[in-house]
Amino acid sequence: MTSTVPALGTRTAEGSALQAVLLDMDGTLVDTEGFWWDVELEVFASLGHTLDDSWRHVVVGGPMTRSAGFLIEATGADITLAELSVLLNDGFEQRIGRDLPLMPGAARLLAELSAHELPTALVSASHRRIIDRVLTSLGPRHFALTVAGDEVPRTKPHPDPYLAAAAGLGVDPARCAVVEDTATGVAAAEAAGCHVVAVPSVAPITPAARRTVVASLEEVDLTFLRGLMTQMR
Repeated sequence: MTSTVPALGTRTAEGSALQAVLLDMDGTLVDTEGFWWDVELEVFASLGHTLDDSWRHVVVGGPMTRSAGFLIEATGADITLAELSVLLNDGFEQRIGRDLPLMPGAARLLAELSAHELPTALVSASHRRIIDRVLTSLGPRHFALTVAGDEVPRTKPHPDPYLAAAAGLGVDPARCAVVEDTATGVAAAEAAGCHVVAVPSVAPITPAARRTVVASLEEVDLTFLRGLMTQMR
């Protein structure tokens, strides 16, 4: 977990209850959810197995231990979880080295949050090696803190990553806005007590208390995020 927390005076914008914004990575800021599935298809094909497309909704958004473990059990592949994790991370790292498209609205939102000096954290189930590669495209300057899935005792859907991010920034989880694209990530953020903006990528997400669903990050700006604190009390 890396951190460069701004001075206390910059933590809360004047007149706003919003203290920080916590952002998921894959499928939220970068258009990579499909990349993971492509790599999984390629790796299992090399092992002599074909993945059922319906499994994609099972593995999306979760920690590698869960998704890889599910695929091993579902296919009966003769490979250990540790061995498969290495192959998947290697394949994904090669894939993002060729192309790493940002989601529509991501660059604008990050620039706006930085311009207003609102503490922002990147909170991902991906491993540190993957986050650090993606940060070169996103711009590490935009994040006061980054939390990787292999740096917390329990990753999403457990609240640990978002609780760690809030603690690292020195803010109240209840005064944080989280932006997520999967049900797994939404569950983690809500369990941590955060306000959630869901931007569904692979599977639909329904609105709920303390949860707003939008079609794209292009609908999300600082004014919108500040409004969540008053709309969902």
